[in-house]
Formats: sequence, structure tokens, C-alpha cells
Amino acid sequence: MAQSGFYGQTLKEFLRLQDTPSTLMTRSLRGVNVAVTETRDDNPVPGLCGEVVPEDAYAVSLKLRDYSDCEYWERGKCVAKPNIVAGTTYLYDMKYDPRFVIEKPFHSMHFYIPAAAFNVIAEQSGVRRIGQLDCQYGTGFRDETVHHIGTAMLQALRRPSEANQLFVDHMMLALTAHVAHAYGGLGVADTKRGGLAPWQVKHACDRLEADLGGNLSLQDIAEELGLSVSHFSRAFRISTGLPPHQWLLRRRVETAKELMAVRDLPLSQIAIAAGFANQSHFTRVFSAAVGVSPGVWRRDVPGLTGGEA
Repeated sequence: MAQSGFYGQTLKEFLRLQDTPSTLMTRSLRGVNVAVTETRDDNPVPGLCGEVVPEDAYAVSLKLRDYSDCEYWERGKCVAKPNIVAGTTYLYDMKYDPRFVIEKPFHSMHFYIPAAAFNVIAEQSGVRRIGQLDCQYGTGFRDETVHHIGTAMLQALRRPSEANQLFVDHMMLALTAHVAHAYGGLGVADTKRGGLAPWQVKHACDRLEADLGGNLSLQDIAEELGLSVSHFSRAFRISTGLPPHQWLLRRRVETAKELMAVRDLPLSQIAIAAGFANQSHFTRVFSAAVGVSPGVWRRDVPGLTGGEA
């Protein structure tokens, strides 16, 4: 049976995949599900793919592999056979029952955006709602913003335990706003340029530090401050110099340094205490931020006792 929501299990059935593909989701646009899924099959089941329930939503598809003569259907008939090139983006209107005849290996990322998400963006920006997106079926195009966000989210999709919710929220909010502006003609908001009040900065930072594991969403903190998600994200960056997810990563690194400086603990325990998913995640993030691995940093800082690595 066809299902709504073009992500996860629905995409597995739609593309006849063997396993449910990795999906990340945000609900920080007033609870509207916006999701991204990576789909790949090197030995696909040939034939016309499944179907989904028509809904007022869009799929923004970033192609990660060339695919020549891709037979594309809408409303029960073939409407185009584009030669898909890796790195291009396609927009699909889910009201029109988009389907494909699959004959060759494929690899794509699909961003699922309900129209309701665009309405939230418009209301939070104080501008008029958009109508239909400019979807030209069978036409791919280079969109550097979609490509950048997609590339950034690939590692998160492949290591979902390491993807903090603030990062997912930030990227999905940026993608949704970009699509609304670029393909829906969303007006430019007269944004407030100021940052947060000092008490708001303290509250937000305290909340983030109390949850170094990154389970909080942008909406959780924004609602506590009486702000929209987009306003909070923008004002937090003005006040601190970093978006919330990057502030959290920096605080994790500083917490790890503090733990290594005062405790003779194994790095595996420090990783968990500082909010990282595991020691491997800790090592990658710390090395990127500091320039050396945690073990080297601990060894080279004078006065530290070396814990078990």
C-alpha cells in the first residue's frame, strides 16, 4: 500500500530497496516533518517503481550518480527521459505521483519538504506565503546550496549516532528556506539585526551545555525564549559568533580538555562524558578543531597525567 511521507520506510518500498535507508529529520518548523534520506542500489529490482500517496509536498533530489535515459512518470504516464548527471538537483511535486522506471544502479539524496514547512518559514519571516514551486519535470540543474547542504549531511546520514539534532535542524531549516526563496519566490524578510539579550544568551548556552549529547532541538530552545526558530538561530549567531550546533561542538571540545586536564580517565570515558557518540567520533572532532588527536594533546600539555588511551 502506498504511504505518505517521502522518506525512510516509504522510500524503501517505493524503490524496492533491500534495507530501510538512513534518514534524518527535523520537526523544528512547528512540528512539520522535514527529512533527508540517502538511497543507493547497485543491483536494483528492474521495472516501474512503487507509488506514494499524493500529498502537498515536494522532493528535492540531489543526484550522486550518473543515470542515462531515466524514464520519469507523472500522473500515470512517461513525461521525460532525462540524462541525469551526478551533482544535479531535481524537484518533484508529490501531488503528481512522480515515479521512475529503474533499470540501472542509482544513488541519490532526497529532501522531503511538505508545503506546510514553507508556510511556517513565510510566517516566521513576516512575508506572504508562496504558491507552487517552479518544478520543471525532467529538468536537472546545478544548485550549489543544495549540493553544499547535501554533502554536509552525507556523513551525518552515514553516522547518524554522531549527528546532533541542532546540526540536523540547522541544515534542514537552511535547505527549506533556500528552496522557498529560489524556486517559490519567497519574499526577503526585513530581519531584525540584533542579537539575543544577555539573559537569553545565558539561558540558551546553559541549556546547550546541560545537554552536550545534542538531543535538544532548535525549537525547544527557541520556544523557551519566546522566539521563532529562524529568529533564534540568527540572533544566537550574532551574539556568540557561531550557530548553535557549532557552539555545541566547541563546548564539547572544551569540556573534553577540562576532563583530560583534571582527571586521569580513559579517553573512551571522556568521549561519552563530553557528549560524543564514541571515542572515534571524539577523536575526529577534536583533531579537526585542535589540530592534534586527544591522546597527543594530553601527552604534550605540561602537568597532565596520562590516562589510558
